[in-house]
Amino acid sequence: MNQLNGHIRAIDHEGSIALIDVGVGPLGLSATLLGEAQTLALWKIGQPVQLQFNEMEVAVAKNLSGQISLRNHLPGTITALESGRILTRVHFQLPMPDAMITLHAVITTRSAQHLQLALGDQIEGLVKSNEMHLFALPL
Repeated sequence: MNQLNGHIRAIDHEGSIALIDVGVGPLGLSATLLGEAQTLALWKIGQPVQLQFNEMEVAVAKNLSGQISLRNHLPGTITALESGRILTRVHFQLPMPDAMITLHAVITTRSAQHLQLALGDQIEGLVKSNEMHLFALPL
């Protein structure tokens, strides 16, 4: 499970749906939440939170250009590849001001071969906002 800590920057909601924007260092990420209006109203701007997302929910792009509907772009450098016959686990580091954060993506080995992934490559991990899980952190 990938985890990133940040603070809520903005909240947009309508009925039982909320789009929460979270700042993680210089990155702006989003999570779509479903729930009762009263529960969604408990989230506050500035609140410390943790985003969690499964490594199977991370798509990998190399030399990405143009527009894409995925809201969460995680630019990083490949630090390790664990390739099996069917799946490849991609380890990549996000450069943050105070630390390097390692994340993981699991993609098909066919996709890894098609992208010609190699150590040191610059990639983007892509995650749909509905795949981001949001948890409150203590103040």
